[in-house]
Amino acid sequence: MIDTLKGFRRRLALLCRGNAEEMAAWLAERDSGWLSCCCVIILIGCGLYGATLGLWRDPMQSFYTAIKFPLLIFLTLLANGALNGMLAQALGMGLSFRQTTLAILMNFTIFAMVLGSLTPVALFIVWNTPPLASSSSLGAHHFTKLAHVFAIAYAGVMANLRLYQFLTKLSGNRDRSRKTLFVWLAGNLFLGSQVSWILRPFIGSPYLEVQFLRPNAFDGNFYENIFQTIKQLLS
Repeated sequence: MIDTLKGFRRRLALLCRGNAEEMAAWLAERDSGWLSCCCVIILIGCGLYGATLGLWRDPMQSFYTAIKFPLLIFLTLLANGALNGMLAQALGMGLSFRQTTLAILMNFTIFAMVLGSLTPVALFIVWNTPPLASSSSLGAHHFTKLAHVFAIAYAGVMANLRLYQFLTKLSGNRDRSRKTLFVWLAGNLFLGSQVSWILRPFIGSPYLEVQFLRPNAFDGNFYENIFQTIKQLLS
């Protein structure tokens, strides 16, 4: 047990440092500890932040979102795993399907760490946002939604900067790494945003009951909803 905790702490420190040379070495390892370490960090980091997403609406919504947020990450990783592996090989990165999956898992792990560190900021927003029963609850809902979108986008940018450094170290070619990162990011964003739409609600609506999933989960799309939210805030 003590050795397991030491190993987890060592891997966590490596991920926090984000040293591309050290991180490139772990792709060649057959140590299953990396896989379990990354999964635990994603569960904790995304689970904590997910709990704050739904807290404004209701404690039960907070519980639901704490489950769905890590689920969103794992579904995106699994669904895009084969495609990302083929794209990496087509672009000459020389990564196997296993290595590609682990590299993207590392990226999501750093994302979860950054997002988990933003949990106090998210709690501050919830604490200072007008409550559901107030007359300004609709405006508060739109503001809360966009604030979380920006926080999640920030965590994504930080994680992908590390992934770019990591890919550059592996390939030794910045142009090839940039192209690989772009196609991975495009696929993960496209699929991940739509999966998040299907798994809604995360924050919850002031006019709808608390639910794990909406009965019309497959109606509409993520991008249309964000556009409408911005439009309503500016009107």
